[in-house]
Amino acid sequence: MKHLSKLLIVALVFLGANNIQAQDENNPWQISFGVNAIDFYPTNDADNIASSTTLFDEYFNVSDHWNILPSVSYVGVSKYIGDGFSIGARGSLNRIENNGDLSVDDLSHYAVDGTIKYNFVKNTTLDPFVEIGGGYTWVDEIGAGTVNGGVGLNIWFSENIGLTLQTQYKHAFEDYLAQHFQHLAGISIKFGGTDTDGDGIYDKDDACPEVAGLEAFNGCPDADGDGIEDSKDSCPNEAGSKELNGCPDADGDGIADKDDACPSEAGLAALNGCPDADGDGVADKDDQCPNEAGPAENNGCPWPDSDGDSVLDKDDQCPQVAGTVANNGCPEVTIEVQKKLNDYAKTILFDTGKASLKSESVPVFVDIIKILGEYPTAKFTVEGHTDSVGSAKLNQSLSEKRANSVRDFLIKEGISASRLTAIGYGEDKPIATNNTRAGRKENRRVEINLVK
Repeated sequence: MKHLSKLLIVALVFLGANNIQAQDENNPWQISFGVNAIDFYPTNDADNIASSTTLFDEYFNVSDHWNILPSVSYVGVSKYIGDGFSIGARGSLNRIENNGDLSVDDLSHYAVDGTIKYNFVKNTTLDPFVEIGGGYTWVDEIGAGTVNGGVGLNIWFSENIGLTLQTQYKHAFEDYLAQHFQHLAGISIKFGGTDTDGDGIYDKDDACPEVAGLEAFNGCPDADGDGIEDSKDSCPNEAGSKELNGCPDADGDGIADKDDACPSEAGLAALNGCPDADGDGVADKDDQCPNEAGPAENNGCPWPDSDGDSVLDKDDQCPQVAGTVANNGCPEVTIEVQKKLNDYAKTILFDTGKASLKSESVPVFVDIIKILGEYPTAKFTVEGHTDSVGSAKLNQSLSEKRANSVRDFLIKEGISASRLTAIGYGEDKPIATNNTRAGRKENRRVEINLVK
């Protein structure tokens, strides 16, 4: 056995000196150990070598020709280098008692061989291969170099352990060492694959080599067990559906909970998963009138029309007074109203030659103010007129003062100043002749006219 130790050391040194960096297979290392048999028949007969029939005629004659040492008698180690090829070394021991048909005294036999092996298939239980190489063989301390060629079969019981059966022909370069067969049978162990995360998938094939995962996902994890690997799962810690990239949808509305503003209520995608009971486009949670359709500008409520004039309050310049659409919701001053207003205005009385109002005019102002109040957005001109008695200059001044006097009174009683403009026309716009007393009385007047 001391020679076996030497051979194993030589084999390991050989592989160490031939370290191949490029690796593309799992478990690149293989070590084999078992028994070997040496058969010198009939390869030691030069006359018979040319005949293949004779060469293999006694090939399986174990009892008469094979030399077998009943113990572990060979150790081999190889390393995969890619594309089905491996290189390796093997050391073997034996005891020669049969030299062909001749019996000899126990002769020691040991050999060291370098190997180049080619495996035909990958990742199968039956793994046939061919092997060539060379080495050195000693028989009873006399040695010679050999060139070798053979075939073999690995039968794998698991990913790492199998049975190896192999035979090889060894041709010696020296006449004193006969050509011969060497048969081997032993246990093979593959190793060397790295599985950093311990998930049973080697790092070379593991897309997530530092995180334990599943074979179905090339070694990547699926933390929530939803069948979607974490790297493609938008919700890796919550089980979800493939359609939603692994995210859950509690309310079943087709919107992932993480994107759903209302995850417990089925809703619409346009509203981020929230419901809209009245269908007005405003989510119920933001809708102040969830059961009445209304615009978003009014928080989902319909716009009111307080005065019922068909003009919404938001557009109605007179929201509390019914009006017309044409006048933006405000009532329109009709010809009849305008005439009525001026019938009242013509009865306003002033002190003679002055702009001061007589007290008898107060009831008339009540009626005027009531009419003006019914048209809150309408604007009016208060127009002062005189007869032709006196100078035109004085009449112009008096008409302006009287117009302003009426305007001031109306403002004092609550009519907005922005709605009233005072104008004096003097004696320029008579409505009757100034040659009669009755005509001059008609010309001394105040008119309140709508600004159009």
